[in-house]
Amino acid sequence: MRDQPDEAQRLVHLGEMLRRAHQDLDGEQLRELSAQQHQVTRALARQAGQLTARAGQPISDDTRQEVQATLHAVLADPDAARQWVKGRLTKPLSAPAGFPTLSRQPAPPATVRRTEPAGEVADRDAASARYGRQQEERLEQARRQAADAEQHLHDREADLAAAEEKLSRAQEEQQQAEQRVDDLARQLKDAESAKQRAREAARQARDHTRTADRAAREARRRAHDTAAHADHLAEQMPHTS
Repeated sequence: MRDQPDEAQRLVHLGEMLRRAHQDLDGEQLRELSAQQHQVTRALARQAGQLTARAGQPISDDTRQEVQATLHAVLADPDAARQWVKGRLTKPLSAPAGFPTLSRQPAPPATVRRTEPAGEVADRDAASARYGRQQEERLEQARRQAADAEQHLHDREADLAAAEEKLSRAQEEQQQAEQRVDDLARQLKDAESAKQRAREAARQARDHTRTADRAAREARRRAHDTAAHADHLAEQMPHTS
């Protein structure tokens, strides 16, 4: 409600229209609004999950179902909608099985013409009563079917939301795994480069060692030859007493 006020008001308005359509038993409008209901509640539930995830507290499957139930309660119950628009709920709301309809009104008493025989009036009243009961039975059956369909819709939406949540987590885990693979690939490439540099440094060190070894042998040879020459010169010099 605080982060997406326009979407929240859209849900509240949709609830008002749905309740009015249920009261009027407007089947065509109910079908159209039910489709909107499915889209809006699913979108808001998904946005709620995204908002909590960005806040550092992703919601669980149970909490997501409570969010779904709260959204349906807002659609069905004007008191629930008034609580929800304040953005200060301390606990989830429970969604009813169906939407309220107009309360039954007692049928107006039948007027009897004084000129009609009492038997005909009684027969007509009985037929009217039977027709009224049939209509009430059909209406009650339609209400039960609507409630069952609504509950079935809630269950399927909950299943869909759970599947979407699992898909989102799987995609996130896949992205993390791919990132780790990329990081390891870069590390491997850096290690290969370091290996090549170390190999080149070792080769240069070996070459330098061989060059230094040759120079050292040459220096020893020259030193030996110089020492021998000096000894020879010393032997040839006359001795003095």
